[in-house]
Amino acid sequence: MLDDHQIASLVEQAKRGDSPAFEALAKAYLRAAYSVALATVGRPADAEDVAQDAMLRAFERLESCREPARFGGWLLQIVRNQALNWLDRRRLREVPNHCIPLEPILEDSARGPMGERVPLLRALNALTPVRREVVLLHDLEGWTHGEIALALEISEPMSRQHLFLARRELRRQLSEPLIEEVDHG
Repeated sequence: MLDDHQIASLVEQAKRGDSPAFEALAKAYLRAAYSVALATVGRPADAEDVAQDAMLRAFERLESCREPARFGGWLLQIVRNQALNWLDRRRLREVPNHCIPLEPILEDSARGPMGERVPLLRALNALTPVRREVVLLHDLEGWTHGEIALALEISEPMSRQHLFLARRELRRQLSEPLIEEVDHG
């Protein structure tokens, strides 16, 4: 991960139209943007679209980033807003937004490795959005609690608490029997 000085320098260079700076920022933050989008929208393909749209929007509005060293938090707020807007549009199309749509996944689970992901997706869906974001940023992206705290505008202890509670809930969800055994005799 880049330090605050490097981030600020890249943002200033990108504001001047430096293509390599844009590329470096995109490379540094696209996976985190995807994780935050996924925590909100629940579908990998949709999260990719949201993350890419948010990155484009952020680069178009880079001049409005008042604190270049806090680019990550500024960007992830744009991602969250884009994801929430996407959910609103999806809701208008009458698709429930309160859960990860598992039907296509379940159909594919008999044919491939997605079967192992279904319990994890269900468990992630049971978490609050902020806990999903924290666990995905920390455990999937390798962000520190300090980086998460800055990006999500929470304290480091709150980031640790969200991670602790998210992991506890995931363990509880994943340890429950997936199919109840029935005694037929």
